[in-house]
Amino acid sequence: MPSESSLEMKEQDELQTSPSPDCAHLPTKRVRPPIVFDSPKAFVNSLHARFLSLWTRSFAYSLIGGQVLSLCITCSSVTTTELVDRNWVLPSTQTFFTYLSLFVVFTPYTIYRYGFKGWGKVILRDGWKYFLLAACDVEANFLSVKAYGYTDLLSCMLLDAWAIPVCLLSCWVYMKTKYHWTQIFGVGVCIAGLGLLVASDFLTGKDGHAESRGKGDAFMVAAATIYGVVNATEEFFVRHSPLYEVVGQVGMWGVLVSGIQASALEHTLMPQMSWNGATIGLLVGYTAAMFTLYSLAPLLYRTASSSYFNIALLTSDFYGLLFGLFLFHYSPYWLYFPAFVVVILGLVIYFWHATPEEQGESNVQIPAYIAAQQQSDRDVES
Repeated sequence: MPSESSLEMKEQDELQTSPSPDCAHLPTKRVRPPIVFDSPKAFVNSLHARFLSLWTRSFAYSLIGGQVLSLCITCSSVTTTELVDRNWVLPSTQTFFTYLSLFVVFTPYTIYRYGFKGWGKVILRDGWKYFLLAACDVEANFLSVKAYGYTDLLSCMLLDAWAIPVCLLSCWVYMKTKYHWTQIFGVGVCIAGLGLLVASDFLTGKDGHAESRGKGDAFMVAAATIYGVVNATEEFFVRHSPLYEVVGQVGMWGVLVSGIQASALEHTLMPQMSWNGATIGLLVGYTAAMFTLYSLAPLLYRTASSSYFNIALLTSDFYGLLFGLFLFHYSPYWLYFPAFVVVILGLVIYFWHATPEEQGESNVQIPAYIAAQQQSDRDVES
């Protein structure tokens, strides 16, 4: 017959692992197997048990999804490089088609779900928030493309990683996210993997020529800072609003901002560019990659976090090597492969203490004023 102390311990365990009905909307706290230091064998076994506990369905989705988005970034970089090689350099016009595709796909669906009245209320009440988000995103893309024209590849890769600490800080400001030391360590491991990639490019002479390093570095730091804030802001939005609303609004305001910017800065260059089948095909490829990125990234924000999204993109240079093997006949340097393994290891360490479900609270629902409008419309119809 069990003692009273054992029954009390069992009840406490059940209270710790079983969420109450009032907290059903909060992320479920998973109890990870503890690390045991009693003996070398016990320590190894506890490490193995902890490692196996990482592989939840959401962690697998997060890991695979991050690499899919990293491939999208690589595709966009390759197509942009090909466009530049063909002397087709219209950064605002290039991103305009991305926002247009988001607007065409997600805005009609938002109208279908909310109705024209509900969609109009979203614009009137929250449109200014989405306008600022889209405007910042447009300018970050513009500054990033401009940076590559002034500084070398190594500087761009290193300075682009500045978006990671900015995103971590922004998530703490928006959602009061608490980071365990293992998460910070995982980010550091990923950046170490980036360092190996940069060293590979330096040793193989792929750093390129810097026309104006100071100006280019300033552009990239500004772009990385904006990217970090934008990603954290979008994560906050998609954790509280439907994905189609957020992405549709970003697409709509992005079309407006990038369209005005393109007509103001690039209207004289548009007729001079070569609009042949090759450039149009590359534009279509770039738009498809960025459309996939903008559509799937919010899902990764929910299942993991925007911080994880940023560190997952550090593997894009490795995928760029794979593209280069077939398109540009690059010869791979041996450091690329351990660098990829180090980045993936950092992603695993990032979730060593906290599961993806614990990265943030999600309470997705349509705005109350739209729900009231829909109920009113149903009452009128009945």
